[in-house]
Amino acid sequence: MHEDCESIWNDCLRVIRDNVAEQSFNTWFKPIVPVKCNDEVLTIQVPSQFFYEWLEEHYIHILKKAITAVVGKQARLEYSVIVDRGNHQSKPLAVNLPNKNMKSNGFGNIGNDEYTSPFQLKSVDTLYQESQLNPNYSFDSYIEGDCNRLARSAGYAVAQKPGVTSFNPLMLYGGVGLGKTHLVQAIGNEIKNNLHDRFVLYVSSEKFTNQFIDALKNNKIQEFQNFYMQVDILIIDDVQFLAGKERTQEIFFHIFNHLHQAGKQIVMTSDCPPRDLKGLQERLLSRFKWGLTADLQQPDYETRVAIIQRKMQADGISIPDNVLEYLAYSVDTNIRELEGVLISLIAHASLNKVEIDLELAKQTLKNIVQDIETEVGIDYIQKTVAEFFKVEVESLKDKIRKKEIVIARQVAMYFSKEYTNHSLKSIGYHFGGRDHSTVIHAVQSVNDMMDTNAGFKSSVEELKKKLKMRAV
Repeated sequence: MHEDCESIWNDCLRVIRDNVAEQSFNTWFKPIVPVKCNDEVLTIQVPSQFFYEWLEEHYIHILKKAITAVVGKQARLEYSVIVDRGNHQSKPLAVNLPNKNMKSNGFGNIGNDEYTSPFQLKSVDTLYQESQLNPNYSFDSYIEGDCNRLARSAGYAVAQKPGVTSFNPLMLYGGVGLGKTHLVQAIGNEIKNNLHDRFVLYVSSEKFTNQFIDALKNNKIQEFQNFYMQVDILIIDDVQFLAGKERTQEIFFHIFNHLHQAGKQIVMTSDCPPRDLKGLQERLLSRFKWGLTADLQQPDYETRVAIIQRKMQADGISIPDNVLEYLAYSVDTNIRELEGVLISLIAHASLNKVEIDLELAKQTLKNIVQDIETEVGIDYIQKTVAEFFKVEVESLKDKIRKKEIVIARQVAMYFSKEYTNHSLKSIGYHFGGRDHSTVIHAVQSVNDMMDTNAGFKSSVEELKKKLKMRAV
């Protein structure tokens, strides 16, 4: 039976390989181990909870395609997630989880439509387990920093007294991967844990729209509306996607009014503040502004360090301090990208059976995060500038104050600012841990010297050509 299971999974991998990039295949599918296949239920083992969630969010349709093609239309998927890696005396401990994105009766019927309208359920009493919340999203696992302090504090206040505070509705906005979904689901989970009689529902605006369309097709508009009016805490994600959907906005407007007037809590997320939302009815936008609007910004260095430490601790992995600092300085865009780098780093170390060190971190980052539109990175800039000025690369990172080295260092900082997306703080880190003001001074010094010294300007232009050749 185990051989049959491996054979089935190998056939699935052949389908998957044709549909994803090689890097993605190596990172997200090679580590998967087939466990069993009984009654058209394929169980696969994944190395962590985060790994499971990432597959569910990013590769569920590819998994669906592969398993349907190999096993058949009635195939179902189940995960075995390692929660304790064990040791030489005891085996790893794993828990089984259903495929949460393809729910039906039990683990989810891949052959059927993924969508089941919630208003088809019988009564509110049966809905407690249907809140669509991920139990792993909590306030304890949400790292607080200057970038999200207001949003987290407001969310926690709402979770303690839903519908009672002046934060109703609570609108959280920010760019991709900054933790909006985590925070609003933490609110929902906190309420569910403390107020067992409240019906909490998390739904994306896309799913809300699809449910409404389904209701239209089946003449169940009233049932759809009645269902949502029973909700005590409605959490709706990415409301910007309601733009241009007039009928959906109309029904949401009535549901919103009913819930708000009844003292029920509404929590929403968006990629921008209400004033910048386009394609939404003005009366709806005005209601979005009734409560509190709070933004989530890119995580600062300290928050990124805390996120990395928490993630590695959760996976039972320790990494050297220099790797921790390198990752925190180098990935300064959003939390989702940072977590993606971490899981890829873990996967690379596991697959290649090597320790996590600075070199592995650099190689992993090179494969995932592009510094700019080209292939020019800070390491390459330092190497090119050092060769041009005939100095050692390491001297650019040292405290040496010799004139020729200072000039080379400033030029390298200038091009790092010009040609990469690294923050000033991150650039300074790559030059021996200098602060952002040193980088600003370096850039200004190079500009001043180019204005007053034709020979120096010619040298910078020559270096620029070398870097551009790399970019081609």
